[in-house]
Amino acid sequence: IREIGVAARAGGGDPANNPRLRAAIDKGMAQNMSKDVVERAIKKATGELEGVEYEEIRYEGYAPGGVAVIVDTLTDNRVRTVAEVRHAFGKCGGNMGTEGSVAFMFKRLGVLSFEGMDEDTVTEAAIEAGADDVVVYPEDGAIDVVTSVEAFEAVRDAMAAAGVVPGHAEVTYRADNDIAVDGETADQVRKMLDLLEDLDDVQAVYSNAQFGA
Repeated sequence: IREIGVAARAGGGDPANNPRLRAAIDKGMAQNMSKDVVERAIKKATGELEGVEYEEIRYEGYAPGGVAVIVDTLTDNRVRTVAEVRHAFGKCGGNMGTEGSVAFMFKRLGVLSFEGMDEDTVTEAAIEAGADDVVVYPEDGAIDVVTSVEAFEAVRDAMAAAGVVPGHAEVTYRADNDIAVDGETADQVRKMLDLLEDLDDVQAVYSNAQFGA
């Protein structure tokens, strides 16, 4: 709901002319959000209804083992939010950094995820749709189709039209290089990421942790 509101306030309440809003609505609908809730969130954001105003704030820092972490939040109280985020970092042996301290290690891109589908079928459809890359995970057979942010919707729609529908699709951030962690360090990193994701104001958490078996 917060993401829909922020997207509508930033780019207008018409999903046809606001890709970010369209993506937020798609994500909400995938979680069984009703049309009434979507419309109310848009109207609040565009001033048709009274509502709380949220602002986007990004926090960056490091988890144990030198793992880079980005935390994207939407909040109506930045004092509360920064205190909660700082507490989660500190409780698990991490530390918050300054703006831009780790963001340069990540790229924003579109990812379409498939499970239980034939690799050749997905790959052929991805190439036809203009995707940038196809990543196959042999351990479980999962497949990720990677696109630029600009091409994300076109690739998703083209693949769906060809009958190759992703189980999950989103614009996200991925690290250029992962850092392997295992044992006690991995446990600390997982705990910290879980604490951050459980905070009410947190919308997304990204890291470059690669957990060992």
